[in-house]
Amino acid sequence: MPHAPSGSGPRRRAVLAAALAPLAAAGCSGEEPARRPAPGAQAGAEDALVMVIRHAEKPYAGDTGSDEEGEDDPGSLAGRGWRRAEELPRLFLPARGTSLPRPAAVFAAGGRGGAAPARCKQTVAALATALHIPVRTEFALGAEPALVRAALAAPMPVLVCWEHSGVPRLVRALGAERVLGVPATWPDRHDLVWMFTRRQGKWSFRELSQHLLPGDA
Repeated sequence: MPHAPSGSGPRRRAVLAAALAPLAAAGCSGEEPARRPAPGAQAGAEDALVMVIRHAEKPYAGDTGSDEEGEDDPGSLAGRGWRRAEELPRLFLPARGTSLPRPAAVFAAGGRGGAAPARCKQTVAALATALHIPVRTEFALGAEPALVRAALAAPMPVLVCWEHSGVPRLVRALGAERVLGVPATWPDRHDLVWMFTRRQGKWSFRELSQHLLPGDA
């Protein structure tokens, strides 16, 4: 009976398997090895969809807004802002043919006092009622990293209503500030939706108009 060639057998197969393991992990079918995640993205991060809106219109200088009871309140939404808030469910619910993804979680700026948190919560109140989910307001302006951690741990998709000056901090906390097309600041508009989509650890960005009220771009 002929002898097996030198170096063959179980021991040689084990050595070959150990040598080939890194190639198998990187993919041996012509695929590129996995790239390092972008700054702010964690390796193996789950897919995510985070939609960001600015609170609805506030009173112009010298004018006054109104609170939930209809009482004058300069820290609340203006009349047009309340109309936008009332129309917002049309943007996300299936009754509208061009509706955006239905949020499974809604966040709004919180904190004690201040006009921005009140307006953010007022903006999404009708939507949250229509969705039968609460508005999460445990994060104040300036706490964007904590907000993002909670948002990415929440059921997807997520909608965040925020004050425009804090949106760049929110984007940096996502790790999406260098994504193609993301503006450095929020424009002087209340009718936009910023959509951040993460696939395989990489963010992409889209800016959409709400088209809810006359005069929306």
